[in-house]
Amino acid sequence: MTDRIEAAAAELRPLLQEFILWAPKHAPDSDPELLGSAALWHRLSVRDDVHVWRKGDLRTLLLDRLPKVIEDPDAAADGMVPTLRAYLTFLSTSGRLRRGSDPLAALLAELDALEDDFVAAMEDLIAEGDWDDDELDEEDEPGDLGDFEPFAEALAGLPPVRVRPDAELAAAARAVPLIARARDLALWAGADRRRVRRDPPADGPELADALAAAGLPRPADGAAVPAEHERELWNLWEHAFDLEFLVADRRGRVTLAEDTADWPFDDDEDVLELWVQGLRSVDYGDPELDDDDLTDALAGLTRGVLVRLLAAGGARPADELRAELAEAAADLDDLGEDAWAAAAERYGDPLAPALGWLAGYGMVERVTDGGAETVRLTPLGVEGVLHLADEAGIEVDARPAFDVMSAAELLEICVDLPDEEADAEFTAWLETRDPERAAKELLDAAAADESNEMVRVQAASMVGSLGEAAVPAWRSVLDERSLRPYATNCLARLGVPDAPKPGPEDVQWMVLDMWAISAGLGRREFVNTLRDVGTVRDLLGLLDTIWKVPHPHLPELLETIADAHPDKRVSKAARRALFKARSAAAAR
Repeated sequence: MTDRIEAAAAELRPLLQEFILWAPKHAPDSDPELLGSAALWHRLSVRDDVHVWRKGDLRTLLLDRLPKVIEDPDAAADGMVPTLRAYLTFLSTSGRLRRGSDPLAALLAELDALEDDFVAAMEDLIAEGDWDDDELDEEDEPGDLGDFEPFAEALAGLPPVRVRPDAELAAAARAVPLIARARDLALWAGADRRRVRRDPPADGPELADALAAAGLPRPADGAAVPAEHERELWNLWEHAFDLEFLVADRRGRVTLAEDTADWPFDDDEDVLELWVQGLRSVDYGDPELDDDDLTDALAGLTRGVLVRLLAAGGARPADELRAELAEAAADLDDLGEDAWAAAAERYGDPLAPALGWLAGYGMVERVTDGGAETVRLTPLGVEGVLHLADEAGIEVDARPAFDVMSAAELLEICVDLPDEEADAEFTAWLETRDPERAAKELLDAAAADESNEMVRVQAASMVGSLGEAAVPAWRSVLDERSLRPYATNCLARLGVPDAPKPGPEDVQWMVLDMWAISAGLGRREFVNTLRDVGTVRDLLGLLDTIWKVPHPHLPELLETIADAHPDKRVSKAARRALFKARSAAAAR
């Protein structure tokens, strides 16, 4: 899941950066932050191509998807539709609205038609979030043992949590015993087309068959079914509904989902989607006691195990975890101590049902070393608890593990980090591959999108630090116009024989890269970067020739210079250069 979101964000980043350059003049009231969310969900939920927009996409996005994920409905009510209007105009006028899209006029008319409904949906969200003065404030409402909020600061302060790739997680999910047992129970239930009861069987031969289908012991003829087996059957039955292996219509008729027998699925994305869907069953690991009040006092225990493991870096001694949760139960509820004692009497270990469920769902493993037991999150467990933290509105810094992190992922991560942290990330990544391979991977990733100057400059800096080991990689990109300037510069600095020397166009390309980066930092920073060229005379001389460089951001940069520079001579020269650049582009 994480890989898919990161890939979509990486695909959109250059497009959004260009919109940010375009917007100050053409749509100053647009909100790039709102656009980022809308464009991302358009890519994830509606279209595989970020350049294709249809009228129906807008309805799905505005009235179905965004109301479920929007964080600030007040800002969205005011700015989302104008921002989308500006973005679609940008795509159309810049030639980025591809074949297959509806005409711009039709898209804008559809936005107008949907605006009132979208604003109404946002107002509903605002109303749902409002509290009357005489109601209990949400912050004062007591949580349970699974409340993530008390751990928000600890989770935010964790070092980056390393996650495994989707392929590995999906392989682990396919082997989860609880899903297989829920599937088998669902297949048994689905074989009876006359079933009209939503609840599982309660007695007789049907109960015995259901127990056997769920992997539980079949009772001997006339023997009573142990209460713990009935509870486990009930939980597996509900788990099958949570996984949507079984569905019930309004009359209570239970039917088998079409693809239940196909589990485990072939597609990794489908596997992980189902596994995450099954996380709603995590509370079935909470202890069930004869007294409902005592059961309620330990509500959230299974989630409490998960959040405490993550906050500790992924593992805790079992005795330490048990003691902390016992104390938390006593602090949260007057009956907490009695409930803990009752759970100990029923299960031997109050954590037994929680750890049993989590192990059965592939989320934890228990390791004994020298007589001491440790509970540890599995990679699948890390993914799951990150998902639960996200649902709770808590941010955790999660990144791919270094051995499976691609160069493209490294670059996308590092462009947003402070220099010192980016250097540490690069150093750790470099330890998993030899320098020659690293240099080739980084430059290949940078060459994939010549419109992304942030990634290109980051890659050039990293590869430049590798010295002579990077020479083959630098030579391999001499024909890449976006990387040739950096290659010639580094090869010359290393004194490589027969390497081409940097030419004026190479230097100018790197200047344009720096200008494009600074343009995203605000008007003042951009003008200061222009002054780094030298005097106004120096800048005028540069503008007289730089229009010949086929840089992807040249038109926007020249337009921004014309608008932002305080010297009228520079503004005039920039507009003249812009005219020449457009004429040259049209003639190509």
